Amino acid sequence: MPIPDYQTCMLPLLRFAGDGAEHQLKEAVHSLATEFSLSEAEKNEFLPSGQQPVFTNRIGWARTYLKKAGLLASPKRGYFQITLRGKKVLKDKPEQINQKYLERFPEFLEFKNFKRDNEDSETEEPNEVVSGQTPHEALESAYERLRVELAAEILANVKACDPTLFENIVVELLVKMGYGGNRKDAGRAIGRSGDEGIDGIIKEDHLGLDNIYIQAKRWAATVGRPEIQKFAGALQGQRARKGIFITTSDFTREAHDYVSKIDSKIILIDGHTLSRLMIDFCVGVNPVATYQVQKIDLDYFSDE
Repeated sequence: MPIPDYQTCMLPLLRFAGDGAEHQLKEAVHSLATEFSLSEAEKNEFLPSGQQPVFTNRIGWARTYLKKAGLLASPKRGYFQITLRGKKVLKDKPEQINQKYLERFPEFLEFKNFKRDNEDSETEEPNEVVSGQTPHEALESAYERLRVELAAEILANVKACDPTLFENIVVELLVKMGYGGNRKDAGRAIGRSGDEGIDGIIKEDHLGLDNIYIQAKRWAATVGRPEIQKFAGALQGQRARKGIFITTSDFTREAHDYVSKIDSKIILIDGHTLSRLMIDFCVGVNPVATYQVQKIDLDYFSDE
């Protein structure tokens, strides 16, 4: 089944805490993952940032909202426990618990900063309720959409740039990723060889312990296995073990299958990957705004 949203997790989480014991979040995550029959892939699906599993994030936000409504409490750091109000709610046997349900508790309304003067019960809920996303998910989804749009814009400009600029982009990206030694050395290496299908040679690290051979082409057509075989043959001719094939287009499945079976280590970087790497390593882009997401420092408030 799909990973349940954080509101769907609220009632099962409260039931899990119904034994009155003190629990850690990881216990609830493990128990509810079994209750929802999540697969290993679903349990290991991470937020776009890669910082936390999606299901753990949703259970965490379900716990937060239940705590704000006074149904759960934190008896000590890192633990949660059902309250008398929470036990009463379970005794009433609600069919579901969501934000609308929690609005009956004044503490929750204060938390949401709702104005209750003649409020229509049918008023549209906040965006995260409508979408089923937690605040973290909504923020990361918006960030990912911006990245996708920026990557598409970058790729369009890379395809339209002249060959010299494309070579400079490849050089700058590889250097910022930690390859090629310094900018000057890498600049001399790329776009100067053209020998047997090899466009350049760079150092693997600043000490030059190994060389990496480069093929970089602004192609419109999809790159197939024959082109990769030619590149692999060029590597063998140089007694080289490592290579990077960069294109502004894409690679066929046969090309990917081929590099997975040969002895030489060849990394395929298509246009989509190239543009995202340029974003990650700030090549051809400038930061516009920075948003810092913080969490409470419980040690600060500890008496210990």
